[in-house]
Amino acid sequence: MLPIPAAFAARYAQARVKFLEAAASAGTQIESLNHPLPGAEGETLALDVARDGEPRAERLLIVSSACHGVEGFCGSGVQVFALHDADWRAKARDAGVTVLYLHALNPWGFSHGRRVTQENVDLNRNFHDFSRPLPVNAAYARVHALLLPATWPPDADNRAAVQAFIARDGLPAWQAAISGGQYDFADGLFYGGRAPTWSNQAVRQLLARHATSARRVGWIDLHTGLGPSGVGERIHADRNDPAALARARRWWGEQVTSIYDGSSSSPVLTGLLWESLRDAAPQAEYTGIAIEYGTEPIAEVLDALRGDHWLAQHPEAPAALAASIKARMLKAFYTDTDAWKGQVISQARQALFQAVDGLAG
Repeated sequence: MLPIPAAFAARYAQARVKFLEAAASAGTQIESLNHPLPGAEGETLALDVARDGEPRAERLLIVSSACHGVEGFCGSGVQVFALHDADWRAKARDAGVTVLYLHALNPWGFSHGRRVTQENVDLNRNFHDFSRPLPVNAAYARVHALLLPATWPPDADNRAAVQAFIARDGLPAWQAAISGGQYDFADGLFYGGRAPTWSNQAVRQLLARHATSARRVGWIDLHTGLGPSGVGERIHADRNDPAALARARRWWGEQVTSIYDGSSSSPVLTGLLWESLRDAAPQAEYTGIAIEYGTEPIAEVLDALRGDHWLAQHPEAPAALAASIKARMLKAFYTDTDAWKGQVISQARQALFQAVDGLAG
């Protein structure tokens, strides 16, 4: 079996090579949708797909990484390890479950060390019917000016204003206002966009090819940045449906949380990735979770994101400041230690086995 640290990579280009080599050695069917822009090092970017199993299987498990680009360092490692895991692959094969690995849903963000797409869009807020009115986040409008100050690091007045907001309304309210998603400030944080992004369209294209025959679909979407370090919170990834939540808890345990009942560390969100599956395969019984691995405290993660957005708007920033912002951003979403990687793999592997049992049951 592959040593756990060897499944992870320090750069997108390296992660892509590891994934494609693992997929090829496993004998999977591989395809790639090339991104229109180059990566940070001039490399080709792509949403790469590996299908392990029959093309028109009735039972399908989707495992996806880098919905939020920089979070792909974790998710890619899980996918690479799984493709090298003979026991896991035999488990899925014997149960008649086809596994579809979607590597780097947002390859541009993965390569450039950003959470957003090239359109400055949070992909996991972008799956809306854009012909209809979009949600209004009045709370975000209150904090937008605070989030992106004129200088970085923020000056004393900005820090005081942020602390005053948190002291008055609480850290959860600060988090919810920022991360709930917003559609009015195109230069802001957690912007959901006004049209489908390239990544949104690519995901839908792939699901139209691979999911339309499925009768039962499971989906594990891999994320980082929320919760205690190394702990993978299993968040119900579906609409507010008690039956679907109950099914997710039968598969993955009673610890599955929900954004709808306040049990999750995530606030209520809209425009989520799973909407694409509901559209592509309405015939399928769908059960999904996002696994959200903790890294740094939430206040630190949000400040790292603020710095990253500030840097995107100030390309003239001194090289040393830019490097420190980038390093802080990476640390906020990827803990580069063997212990953390071991926690990630052990929890993901358990969830993969449980998903197959759920699909086959």
